[in-house]
Amino acid sequence: MIILIIFLFSIVGSIGAIITAAIFLTFKNKIQKVLIPWLVSYAIGTLLTAALLGMIPNAISRSNPTLIMSFILGGIIFFFLLEKTVIWHHCHDEECGIQSVTGPILLIGDTIHNFMDGIVISASFLISVNMGIIASLSIIVHEIPQEIGDFAILLDTGYSKKKAFLLNTLSSSSTIPAALISYYILDVINFLIPIFLAISAASFIYIALTDLAPNLHRKVEFIHSIRQILLIIAGICTIIIIISIQP
Repeated sequence: MIILIIFLFSIVGSIGAIITAAIFLTFKNKIQKVLIPWLVSYAIGTLLTAALLGMIPNAISRSNPTLIMSFILGGIIFFFLLEKTVIWHHCHDEECGIQSVTGPILLIGDTIHNFMDGIVISASFLISVNMGIIASLSIIVHEIPQEIGDFAILLDTGYSKKKAFLLNTLSSSSTIPAALISYYILDVINFLIPIFLAISAASFIYIALTDLAPNLHRKVEFIHSIRQILLIIAGICTIIIIISIQP
């Protein structure tokens, strides 16, 4: 039963995010400029809360706290180095196309990123259904603006809309085999689950604070700041509600 749930959520977290991003691109630019920052703000709240109140406490309860925190620290440094090599690339702005990132490098980075998302989904569901839902929701809400940015870059580098959609879909599909493979591995070597949760938490924290949050500082008007804070709080509350529901 749990493997079926993991399979379904990995599809939603990958293909679902791609389809939603494609739909977003059909909106007028004016609407996109409003909705994408909203989604980014909400994603920050879900990612940080999922990591700090969900993944880390669960990992610590199943392993040595110092070991878990060491893997979180190491994970953050690892993702920093990965991003330095332009493998871990995200983009959440409508003008992403001006960045000097080639299509192939972007697709390779996106494939790696989505593969890791699959591991996160699987490891979280092996802890509990609630934890799995929390991780999946956090992945989905930050994947949508990322995929929108990826589409923009591919189109800007000369790909047709059809080819950009196809390549992005194939790249995102790496979530599915990653989730299934890691399920069978972690189900046997279950002592690794807390470590994978720690690394997953590190990726969530890194994405939220270094990748998503800086985009919000581009708009400093009071009304924008209030809206951002409210949406971050909404993301926090969403995860807290899910955590509070008994499995």
